[in-house]
Amino acid sequence: MNDAAEGVLAARAGGGWQGELALAYERNGGRSVLSRRAHRGPLVVQKALYPEGDAVCQSIIVHPPAGIAGGDRLALEVAVGVGARAQLTTPGAAKWYRSAGATAKQSLAFSVAAEATLEWLPQETIVFDGAIATLETRVDLHHDARFMGWDITCLGRRLAGETFRQGDLRQEIVIARDGRRQWTERALLAGGAALLQAPVGLDGASVFGTFFAAAPLVSDDLVLACREVICENGESGVTRLPGVLLARYRGTASESARSYFSALWACTRPILAGREALTPRIWNT
Repeated sequence: MNDAAEGVLAARAGGGWQGELALAYERNGGRSVLSRRAHRGPLVVQKALYPEGDAVCQSIIVHPPAGIAGGDRLALEVAVGVGARAQLTTPGAAKWYRSAGATAKQSLAFSVAAEATLEWLPQETIVFDGAIATLETRVDLHHDARFMGWDITCLGRRLAGETFRQGDLRQEIVIARDGRRQWTERALLAGGAALLQAPVGLDGASVFGTFFAAAPLVSDDLVLACREVICENGESGVTRLPGVLLARYRGTASESARSYFSALWACTRPILAGREALTPRIWNT
């Protein structure tokens, strides 16, 4: 760990940091606006951006400490009102540092109203060796709301030759429509566990992720189009549940995972949201 990271941990010596951010979006005529933002602690949002014009409001979620350590708690709540369109992304990878024993937790709660669209396009999550992390995501859709997003996880710092030998990672993702669950996934990955090497698990891969697109109707044509998207440097698969399209990645490079998911997003967005995909500029900085 570098000096900057060690400094972050030292600053937390008295206990974990608590970060909360609540955002609300509304449609005002033909414009989607960020109507409410409230935060406590080190979790903030930059100003509303409109790279595609008034219809879609883009927000960049920023965690100034840059990393999450044992005992930290981050909570993001997003409500998208009727007919509004919001896109959320992050400026860089989320780093989860090794822990002396305390659990770090991130909770995401998204609510999307009728005729609204939410896109959650974060950069990858890097789980350091020895991290103890819990990540929870819940998406509540109403009537004909649409949601597109992904989750990419890297176990260990690949470029430093680090593997995930100690600690554990717990993940839960729930997508519900009108109060009924459409998809739930729970995972527990312990550092050094046999599942990390087993073919039915990660098969030695250090990077894995899921792309999800939820809509009232996921057509056969969309599924076929997504299955034609090429995944380089990794394994992939596309499947469909009622109202949810899912794609998986398993490999050794977070860049490959994001490239694959971005291509799926470019394929899916015109059909589900009626707009061509425009890569967020922040990814190029």
